[in-house]
Amino acid sequence: MTTKERLRKLLEDNRGKYVSGEEIASSLKISRTAVWKAIRALREDGYEIDAVRNRGYRLPEETDVMSAEGIRHYMADGVRSGKLRNDNGQDSGPDAIIRETDLRFERVVTSTNTLLKDLAAAGAKEGTILAAAEQTAGKGRVGRSFYSPEGTGVYLSILLRPENYDASRASRFTTMAAVAACEAIEEIGDKPALIKWVNDVYVGGRKVVGILTEASLDLESGFLDYAVLGIGFNVYEPEGGFPEEIRDRAGAILTQRSPDAKNRLAAAFIRRFMDYYGEEKAFTAEGTEGEKDCSASLSYIQKYRGRSFVVGKDIDVLEGGRRTPATALAVDEQCRLIVRYGDGREEALSAGEVSIRVPAD
Repeated sequence: MTTKERLRKLLEDNRGKYVSGEEIASSLKISRTAVWKAIRALREDGYEIDAVRNRGYRLPEETDVMSAEGIRHYMADGVRSGKLRNDNGQDSGPDAIIRETDLRFERVVTSTNTLLKDLAAAGAKEGTILAAAEQTAGKGRVGRSFYSPEGTGVYLSILLRPENYDASRASRFTTMAAVAACEAIEEIGDKPALIKWVNDVYVGGRKVVGILTEASLDLESGFLDYAVLGIGFNVYEPEGGFPEEIRDRAGAILTQRSPDAKNRLAAAFIRRFMDYYGEEKAFTAEGTEGEKDCSASLSYIQKYRGRSFVVGKDIDVLEGGRRTPATALAVDEQCRLIVRYGDGREEALSAGEVSIRVPAD
């Protein structure tokens, strides 16, 4: 652990209290000059550290700055509190997740998905995570951009290397990510989170999360070489509001600053997602996919179906620039959306996009 990281932890442990430079130097066994350099480095990382003569340095109570160390702290906190036990009360091995995860953090990136795919192609191990406080070229579905301003969101990608997975099953990563995102949001906030099929998470009728899974296929085997699961959370509304083109649908998880909310949210999502991913891998290892039509027994699939808010609503199915009116009937055990068109024909949608129709006045 670097001097900067040790100082950050010391200030975190004394959040809201002043710690003198002399106390810091003594506790960390460093010089006063090294203390000053570490304080400056933390400020460059975005930490607002108060300094008062004859009192020392203080991290304000409301500080909310992302860091790799902060995320790891709350991942470990989740283990200690037992938050990662599965529905049967059994330990799902989260300590191994924390120990084996290669968590990397950058203040500004082009796109966490783009950079992590580069790392994957270079041989990065499964479980490598890249998190960022800002994206300058965040990626959304079907070639769209994802608005990723500095200081208001959490943006991260996870590298997965599942064995014997074909491309059609990659959608499962999006499914488990949507559920994990809902649960992480409810862990730090006080409003329920719901899923708009297929990959958007809503709070209070507004979209607060976008998910994008990208994969590389081994052409010889027909199986995935790797998949990169990317997710972006709107934690706070940006100053001045969201851009005009998304203002009518975008929202934020929290209405006011909350101490370490971004680190807590990132940690909660990673813990829960990796727990579901472990469940999926164990399920897959039990037999061939053709022998198992009981995937609904997976806890994340049950939860995904229960959190859907499009069922029973009139929708438009969006495809190739066309809008086809339909009614959403159900989400089946493969997380496909069952729709009925105006002519009575029914279809199970495994991918795509829908919008909820607003009744005319």
